[in-house]
Amino acid sequence: MKIFDVYPLNDIEIVKAKGSIVWGADGSEYLDLYGGHAVISIGHTHPHYVKRLTDQLNNVGFYSNSVKIPLQQQLAEKLGKMSGKEDYQLFLCSSGAEANENALKLASFYNGKKKVIAFKGAFHGRTSLAVAVTDNPKIVAPINETPNVIFLPHNDEFALEQAFIDHGDVISSVIIEGIQGVGGIKVASENFLRKIRSLCDQYDAVYIADSVQCGYGRSGKFYSHDFAGVNADIYTMAKGMGNGFPIGGISIAAKFKPWHGMLGTTFGGNHLACAAGLAVLEVMEQENLIQNAELVGEYLITELKKFEHINEVRGRGLMIGIDLTEELFHAKKDLLFKYHIFTGEAKPNVIRLLPALNLTKEDADKFLSAFDSILTKEYSVS
Repeated sequence: MKIFDVYPLNDIEIVKAKGSIVWGADGSEYLDLYGGHAVISIGHTHPHYVKRLTDQLNNVGFYSNSVKIPLQQQLAEKLGKMSGKEDYQLFLCSSGAEANENALKLASFYNGKKKVIAFKGAFHGRTSLAVAVTDNPKIVAPINETPNVIFLPHNDEFALEQAFIDHGDVISSVIIEGIQGVGGIKVASENFLRKIRSLCDQYDAVYIADSVQCGYGRSGKFYSHDFAGVNADIYTMAKGMGNGFPIGGISIAAKFKPWHGMLGTTFGGNHLACAAGLAVLEVMEQENLIQNAELVGEYLITELKKFEHINEVRGRGLMIGIDLTEELFHAKKDLLFKYHIFTGEAKPNVIRLLPALNLTKEDADKFLSAFDSILTKEYSVS
């Protein structure tokens, strides 16, 4: 049997990782500023994380949600405290797409409505409802197509208000990333998020804050949506939540009342997943990683904005997008193969930086030096 060939691969095999450094099978060392799509939040193979999972695995790794799992409540309490959402409820699942699926479903259960507002450039996942609210027709199969999704321009308050005027009686929810990831690191304005909150209140719709990539401290606040100073009804999470272990969740406001069978999952909230989730929050708290993300991210953004020959630098904290000119289409490949630095991208020509939240200023400087070298070589003739 062959692997189903859906991923474009770099010819690199990673065999060892620690902190923000990974090593290839040939012994080459790389600086990881992408963390496998923003997944590595506390650094590779953090000793507390490894011990937490090892100790848990030596006791019990998995049982289903048919028995009491005290680790779930411990995780809920820790998450509530660190996120400032202690009066919310937690439902655990296994991925970001699953989190968004359940959030959209819960919203529709709550108000009995069908239509969802999403935004141009959005990415919410690849499963049925999640991909339907994702702005990429190429990955939406015919079976996923639905008339129940309204796509609006990002950060356009007038268009949002008009959509509610036209369809408010059938709008179930509004789903938005606080900072678009795949869409090119585009920040939702604080005024726009506040407008979503007020319109959802006015029309009895549910405000869903997709925090899968932009949450868990990456922006310098626990949820990037928090910059607007208003609460969403549901926050969706995954990626950095488990530092590589598959775990997702939705944080649900108190007004939503559960009933048995309303939501469900086989693997969500299992013992090992909860141990991973707790380890991440414990390290984030002990090592002040949200503050570090804010400080090192601010340093990177400030320094990047000094460079000439790039279109724009966007983002918050350690979620940064560098919008490049067409001439620099090769920059990401050069960073990887010439300077041994992993970064991400967003089409057509944006470099995405999504490193571990404990990235050091020294490692940030390594990237800045390499990036400067690429720009200097490209534009030295002129």
